Amino acid sequence: MDKIRIIKLFNPPKMVATSIIILSFSIIIYAFSTGITGATKKGNNPGCTCHGSTPSQDVVVTINGPDTLVEGQTANYNVTITGGPLSAAGTDIAVSNGTLAPVSNELQLLNTELTHKNPKFPSAGAVIFEFTYTAPLNNAGVQTIYANGNSVNLDATFQGDKWNFAPNKIIQIMSTTGVEDKQTFLSYRLEQNFPNPFNPSTKIEYSIPKAAFANLKVFDISGRKVRTLVNEEKQAGTYEVNFNAANLASGIYFYRLQIVPTAGSGQSFVQIKKMVLLK
Repeated sequence: MDKIRIIKLFNPPKMVATSIIILSFSIIIYAFSTGITGATKKGNNPGCTCHGSTPSQDVVVTINGPDTLVEGQTANYNVTITGGPLSAAGTDIAVSNGTLAPVSNELQLLNTELTHKNPKFPSAGAVIFEFTYTAPLNNAGVQTIYANGNSVNLDATFQGDKWNFAPNKIIQIMSTTGVEDKQTFLSYRLEQNFPNPFNPSTKIEYSIPKAAFANLKVFDISGRKVRTLVNEEKQAGTYEVNFNAANLASGIYFYRLQIVPTAGSGQSFVQIKKMVLLK
């Protein structure tokens, strides 16, 4: 909490009133600096209006993590905040159903939602909050993770601060009926790279349900291939590939996974996702 310097005034009642106003303002600053809930799109909430009356397109907030889980499975996710003044940033994360949990002490669980304990300073032009989501049991279908992010200038006021909602993260929850191994899904999967944005390395995870030839390539925004990460036959399972972009320029890149089942059995699979390199 901000320290309050007591100034001697000639009028004691005015001194008391002034102290109360200053103290109240300090409490408000303290409360918001240590997180707030009920500010996501869940339930049509108005957002983080303490940092501005409306969302700002200058602030980009994304939720990154798997698009598909099985009932009861826990997976890692993150909220990434870029843009705005970004001297520091905070977040509020909510979910339609399931359980959220912090990965580190940067986040806290309040009212079933996750929010920052203190504004977090950026690294490589971004602030990233990591957390886990556990899918509900006996509730196959679609669940949604909601988030917002504020980008602040730390001038002890809300002037100049900006915020925005993240696009909702839709997660398909699959039934465990007939699934012997929860880590091997009944469909191909290409996950969002993590972290994203990244500098200079990031991890890409993909899964295949049976033996197949896998090809994973990275392209720049013009469509030029810059790296081949995987080009070989793989057995059924989940794989993680590290992509180091130390020799590449900052910008938007795309990674494409192509799967061709061996012996001509089954359908081929192709999926492309975007990632951002920030140096």
